[in-house]
Amino acid sequence: MSLDVNQLLSDIKSATSSVLDKDVSSFQGFSDRQLQAIAKQAEFVAIGISTGQITEGSRDFFLDGLRDMTDSFVATLSGLAIIMVEKVWNAMVGAIWNALSSATGLVLPVPTQR
Repeated sequence: MSLDVNQLLSDIKSATSSVLDKDVSSFQGFSDRQLQAIAKQAEFVAIGISTGQITEGSRDFFLDGLRDMTDSFVATLSGLAIIMVEKVWNAMVGAIWNALSSATGLVLPVPTQR
């Protein structure tokens, strides 16, 4: 048997696109909601500072809260990106090892990510 390179390329693209399309949609939904919440909180802080409801003594508390919200958003997004990359790797390796197994007639153990 031989390995059909064009079919393998198509299988890899299909497997990775499936993962990316699903995860990118999830990212967009998550980031839209979180960014809206951060922007709304910034609006509340701006109004509070402008009206004097947030005083000079409490301003840092509210600004720190906004910074913390931003830090949490970026950390979560970073973690989701790492998971997405792992899923893409798994999809690619799965497609490649399936093609190798089919071409050789052997059942090759699928490697794990290092």
